[in-house]
Amino acid sequence: MRRLWGDRNARLYLAGQSLSTFGDSALWLALGIWVKMLTGSASAAGLSFFMFALGSLAGPVGGVIADRTRRRPLLIAANLATAVLVLLLLLVHDRNQVWLIYAVMFGYGLSAGVLGPAQTALQQTLLPEELQGEVNSALQTAQWGTRLITPLLGAGLLAAVGATPVIIGDAVTFLVAITTLVAVRVHEETPAPTERHWLTEAIAGGRHIRASPALRQLTLAGTLAVTAFGLSETALFAVVSKGLHRPSAFLGVMVSLQGVGAVFAGVTGTALLRRLNEGRLVALGLATAASGFLLQIAPSIPAAVVGSALIGSSLPWINLGTMTLLQRQTPPQLMGRADAALGLALSTPQTVAIALGAGLITVIDYRILLLAIAALMLAACAFLLTRPEHRDTAPRRPAPADAAP
Repeated sequence: MRRLWGDRNARLYLAGQSLSTFGDSALWLALGIWVKMLTGSASAAGLSFFMFALGSLAGPVGGVIADRTRRRPLLIAANLATAVLVLLLLLVHDRNQVWLIYAVMFGYGLSAGVLGPAQTALQQTLLPEELQGEVNSALQTAQWGTRLITPLLGAGLLAAVGATPVIIGDAVTFLVAITTLVAVRVHEETPAPTERHWLTEAIAGGRHIRASPALRQLTLAGTLAVTAFGLSETALFAVVSKGLHRPSAFLGVMVSLQGVGAVFAGVTGTALLRRLNEGRLVALGLATAASGFLLQIAPSIPAAVVGSALIGSSLPWINLGTMTLLQRQTPPQLMGRADAALGLALSTPQTVAIALGAGLITVIDYRILLLAIAALMLAACAFLLTRPEHRDTAPRRPAPADAAP
């Protein structure tokens, strides 16, 4: 960690990403609660997360853009555009304008489809290879650790004074991210133009993942995991209201407890990655998540508290293992498209699952849904633990760029 903070680019990159994550975390949960307050419907609240996931399906196009332009100017432009988009939420005043929240969340998803691949690709260029795992672990700690305070902050501000401070605060964090991007020292050559069709370019990342058995298996396990997490988006509203008999704002407390577990997981992630490997670290996260969702079934605040902390612990381990393996096995000129392809492979089932969960919660008991979620997590864990490709901890050389299966 001392070596990480001794690198100027790493410090600036982590500061910008952490502050941007801080604003996102406060806003996203607040928007779901806001929709619930305006409409009285948990299904309508879950639909806001669905719209974000729907927009993120454009990720492969964002990956092509990230690999065919210089990443830093692209990130600056995308952050500025997203800040303007978020400010449109200031126009929402009653339930008749909920459609604008959905529209902004859809645009937020489109933005994420560009920002995600470009950030991953810039990180690979900006920082030395030996720091990539530590940076990923630090990012996961920041991303999920902010849940210690941002849900309470966002939900508390929403309940006390309305959504305006949360909206403006999130827009400001995008401007801070732009400042850090301007300050980092990186030399990027303009990528050479290509005569290949844009669709061929877009699917190159997916072909690379399919050609790598370890990446392909991790993607399949991740598909089961994000399906489970997608089903849980609306189920957690029911856990709070029906299981614990608390107001919707109490969801902020639950998500903050996820932050407690996430901080622990983020701090231990790098050490676990050295002892295990990427696949086994992801399997550990999946088993932990399954335990957390099972605890959410009990109509008990202590059980829900522990369950939330376990769910929070699972996410950094899953993300750290997945992202580190992707960076380790992907050449730089393909990084944006590979990241976008992985994002699409995971966001598509998650999008469907969020919509399905919003519908299922109206017709079946939320406890049955939580059992199904835990079963999916355990199935993904068992699959990874039985794959021989994830027993080898030796680094592998990246496959050639645009490799065909």
